[in-house]
Amino acid sequence: MIPILETPLGRLYEADCLKILAGLQPNSVDLAFADPPFNLGKKYSSNIDDSRAEHEYLDWCRAWLDGMVRVLKPGGSLFLWNIPKWNLQLGAYLNQKLTFRHWITVDIKYSLPIPKRLYPSHYALLYFVKGKKPAIFHPDRIPVPCCRHCGGELRDYGGYKDKMNPRGVNLSDVWTDIPPVRHAKYKKRDANALALKLMDRIISMASDPGSVVLDPFGGSGTTYVAAELNGRRWIGAELHCRTILDRFENLNDDRDHLAEIHVNKNVLFTRASLARRKKAGRPLSQDYRVDANGSPCECPPVDRDQPDLFL
Repeated sequence: MIPILETPLGRLYEADCLKILAGLQPNSVDLAFADPPFNLGKKYSSNIDDSRAEHEYLDWCRAWLDGMVRVLKPGGSLFLWNIPKWNLQLGAYLNQKLTFRHWITVDIKYSLPIPKRLYPSHYALLYFVKGKKPAIFHPDRIPVPCCRHCGGELRDYGGYKDKMNPRGVNLSDVWTDIPPVRHAKYKKRDANALALKLMDRIISMASDPGSVVLDPFGGSGTTYVAAELNGRRWIGAELHCRTILDRFENLNDDRDHLAEIHVNKNVLFTRASLARRKKAGRPLSQDYRVDANGSPCECPPVDRDQPDLFL
C-alpha cells in the first residue's frame, strides 16, 4: 500500500487500521499508542459509526488490540487512551496478553456534567508491556508544583530541599499538568485533539531516537508530530487524513511548542515559576541544588544515610 504521507521518519496511510495492522511485520514496533473513537456518538469526518452496541464496540477494539500486540516487540510498550468505562474492560482483555504496568489518570475535563452522575474529569491511560519488563523506560521528571501567581512551592519540602533531584520530581501515575488543546495558537485543532505535551511524555518515556512508534488512529496527527520532532520512526493510519496533511505542511508552530515543553521538563522549577518568584520578591532557597536560573548546582553528594524521597 502506498502511504498518503511519507517523511524521512514516518509513513501515514489513509486506510482502515485493521488493514494496516495486518500488513505489518510481527515484533516490529517499540511503542504502540491508541486513541480510538470512544463510541459516544461523535460525528467524524470519516463518517464512521461512533454509536455501536456495546458488544460490537468492544469486539472491534479487541480486534485492533490483537493486531497491536502482534506487532509489538518483546519489551515493547502499549498505551491505550480512552474513558474509564471502556478501559476497564479493555484493560482486563489486555491483561491476558501483556504485563500490566500502570493505570495513569490524566486530569482533563472531557465533557459536560452528566445528570445524576459525578462530573467526569479524567481520562484513563493504560500502560502495558510485552513480556515481564519494558526494554525502554526513562520517564521525564517534572517541576515542583508552584503557585501560578507568586511562584512559591505549593508543598513545604522542609529539610529535604537539599536532597531533591535538581532535574525535578518523580513522575507519578496521576498527571494534572496536561492542558486541553485550547490555546489560541492551536484553536484550529479539534477540541478533542491530543496535547503535544502528552504524546511527548509518552514517547520520551517508552522509546529512544530511532525507535518505531505506531498509532493506528491518527486523529489530528499529534503522535506523528511528536515522533517526527523527537527523532522517532513512526507508522500511522487514519480514514481521513486532510487535517494531518495540513499540519505536516508547516511544523513550525509544533516545533516551537515542543521546544517550550522541553525547556520546562526535567527541571526542578520552570522558568515561569522562577520569574514569578523574582517578581514577588521570594528568592529561591539556597538549600535547593539549583541556581537562580533553575540550573543544577555543583553540590556535594547527597548523604545516602538520610531519607532520599525525591531522587
